[in-house]
Amino acid sequence: MQTNTIRHATRELVRALRIIDGTSCTPEVTLSEGHLLLAIAENPETTATELAETLELEKSTISRTIGRLEERGFLAREPSEADARVRSLSLTPAGRDVLAAIDRFADTEVAAALEFLAPDEVDALGTLFQRYSSALRRARATANLTIRPIEQADNAAVGHVIRTVMTEFGAVGEGFSIEDPEVDAMFESYAEPRSAFWVIERDGKVLGCGGVAPLAGADPSICELRKMYFLPALRGFGLGMPLMRRCLEAAREFGFETCYLETLASMHQARALYLRAGFRPTDGPLGATGHHGCDSFMTLDLTAEPAFAAITRSQRVKPATATEVCSET
Repeated sequence: MQTNTIRHATRELVRALRIIDGTSCTPEVTLSEGHLLLAIAENPETTATELAETLELEKSTISRTIGRLEERGFLAREPSEADARVRSLSLTPAGRDVLAAIDRFADTEVAAALEFLAPDEVDALGTLFQRYSSALRRARATANLTIRPIEQADNAAVGHVIRTVMTEFGAVGEGFSIEDPEVDAMFESYAEPRSAFWVIERDGKVLGCGGVAPLAGADPSICELRKMYFLPALRGFGLGMPLMRRCLEAAREFGFETCYLETLASMHQARALYLRAGFRPTDGPLGATGHHGCDSFMTLDLTAEPAFAAITRSQRVKPATATEVCSET
């Protein structure tokens, strides 16, 4: 299984980096102290609160670590220029010397390891590390988020999401789906045959939604990706692709051969999501949606190999990428 392979590789990396025994690049500081010094160097005049967020540690842990480094003369705390009540942190000359020693050791060790890799492997390594660490953070941040089928009790909340987001992006008035009668009765509208709709909720509050249904005025083999919207609190966690997976898998199960969507050219991040999922631009609109306010149209061949692995509709959120509003239909 891929999960076991990645877990094994991660364990091997942790051992190779000597993290288990707490070995540091320099005897002057521990691993955690070294990370804190690096974080301050990257963000001069940062605060303890900001460090806690950056290093993903409790403020009490950060405070103790700062205290130890300050006692040994590696850190200095001074009132912030922006707010005298807040004390910003900076490296002392001794702290900069320690950090320079860490950089020399790490650079030498990494350079030696890269000698055993081909040039193309070196190019890919940094990108893969960044993507994996980002995915881990997103998974933890979205642990209490759930994608589930819409319920009748969700109608008001889903209507609020749709209207809020469409208004935010100026998609209001005649020609946009904000005027669709179904906005106030999404559960009933998607209880129809070959239709499905999901919501994303956190702590019982609906923050996003999206679904599929037959494309009005079109061949029965064509469905439409509909009303995929995220409130600002839900953006940035990469939830567009997990929700997209559910929609497209449902469309395939319903026997559709093509999925169509309408959006706005100005929604750059949403369009990037669609392209990653395999959608491609078309010359003009299909069917009879009545949404003449949209100016960008795309289709996806559902009979082709999916651009991503299938997941079950009952599975909890598995973040990927994409950050914004999705569809204007």
